[in-house]
Amino acid sequence: MNAPWADVHETHIGAVFLVGDLAYKLKKPVDLGFLDFSTREARERVCHREVELNRRLAPDVYLGVADVTGPDGAVCDHLVVMRRMPEDRRLSTLVRRGVPLHVTIRRLARQLAAFHARADRGPGIDADETRDAVRDRWRASFDQVRPFHGDVLDPATALEIEALAEDFLAGRKALFDRRIAEGHVVDGHGDLLADDVFCLDDGPRVLDCLEFDDHLRHVDVLDDVAFLAMDLDRLGAPELGEQLIADYREFAGDPAPPALLHHYLAYRAFVRAKVACLRHAQGDPEAAALAREYADLTLRHLRLGQVRLILVGGEPGTGKSTIAGGLADRLGATLLQSDRLRKELAGLEPVRRPAEGYREGLYDSRHTDATYAELARRAGELLAFGETVVLDASWTAVRHRELAVAAAERTSSPLTALRCQAPEETAAQRITARTGTLSDATPEIAHRMAADAAPWPEAHPLTTSGTPAESLVHALACLAPEHPKSPAQRHSGPPGDRAGSARVEPAEHPEPEAGR
Repeated sequence: MNAPWADVHETHIGAVFLVGDLAYKLKKPVDLGFLDFSTREARERVCHREVELNRRLAPDVYLGVADVTGPDGAVCDHLVVMRRMPEDRRLSTLVRRGVPLHVTIRRLARQLAAFHARADRGPGIDADETRDAVRDRWRASFDQVRPFHGDVLDPATALEIEALAEDFLAGRKALFDRRIAEGHVVDGHGDLLADDVFCLDDGPRVLDCLEFDDHLRHVDVLDDVAFLAMDLDRLGAPELGEQLIADYREFAGDPAPPALLHHYLAYRAFVRAKVACLRHAQGDPEAAALAREYADLTLRHLRLGQVRLILVGGEPGTGKSTIAGGLADRLGATLLQSDRLRKELAGLEPVRRPAEGYREGLYDSRHTDATYAELARRAGELLAFGETVVLDASWTAVRHRELAVAAAERTSSPLTALRCQAPEETAAQRITARTGTLSDATPEIAHRMAADAAPWPEAHPLTTSGTPAESLVHALACLAPEHPKSPAQRHSGPPGDRAGSARVEPAEHPEPEAGR
């Protein structure tokens, strides 16, 4: 063991005395609001609880609780007694040294998945991970951090964090309800950090679970793992964090949408930002810079985790289906197409059919209104479950766009509209040449649709005369997230890439194509 025979490590809530092969952990007599160790009885209780809980993941490390006696023989405090871990085998140390850790991370992911599989579940645990409970925890952290705006944290960053977190939670109650119903909420670890994972030859040892408040340990399994993934990212090893999540989801069979993962990564980063702010208040000279680092990480993941509705419209032949499919692939979004859905609702196969008269038969007002209503309904459901959605349709009528706007508003999801356009001659050539398409449109129908289309000033115009790759680049540029207003600004006046993939219903054709 490359460490001194005796040493001391101190945190804002305790101290660890390292002596030979043993470690003794002392709780500080502090009351920080979210924890209260101010009485000896409270410290005794939490010491025994720490041993009990941590034996779930490291039974050979936590040896018991020792009493500390004063000169008169009376018990005055308590220590958690642990087997001392080798400092040079901390996960954080190995990451900083650049040691290959892919095998270790996979073993750790398997261990955590097995731990969660046997962890306690139940209504009382579920109640601590409802949408409202998660929102309450965010808001409590906002309140604790707000005094540090301007002194430690950039106010604009802090306010944007509040706005993005509130918007995500406002529209995602159905997602949190489903996670509970599927059994993903457990009595977990609650405080997974790379400093507390030791990579031994016979497997990882995960220490220091959150013992002082059971409610804070009742978490979604993805929330639990996201803490460590976030920490690996902060340590400069995002690829290890991504591997941990991917391997964990493989072992656990977890189907969570990427947006929920980003939300939990952000939440965990903000918890660390809050802790750093508190340490700054206690006089830690390095804590302010650390708090800002964690706040920036929080904001990055909240922006990446925005659940968005994207409308891609335009007349037939303008390339909207190619753009919509490309966006869905790039963003890991769910793609819904009006051409496919129209025929599904009519009980028809999704193949090209002989053209009918303009606004007749399958394309009359009744069928068209039903198609757009179902597009908006499905989009709203997917948005509520945390999926970004791309809607491929012509969107030439205001009443149909209003359905999409309402779905976005109900789920607090930013909406971006793109209107594809190309010279009429180019569009006609594309319509005539394409094969394997869902669209039944002809050049004549496309011409009449363009003449009848209602103005769409809020849509980003997207010229698709170039190659599909060039057009996709321009489309992605239109999706650059805007910085949202803070909750206070929104009340006084009246976000990119997605990690992983979601359900995608791909276009069945590679060339620019559009339906009616």
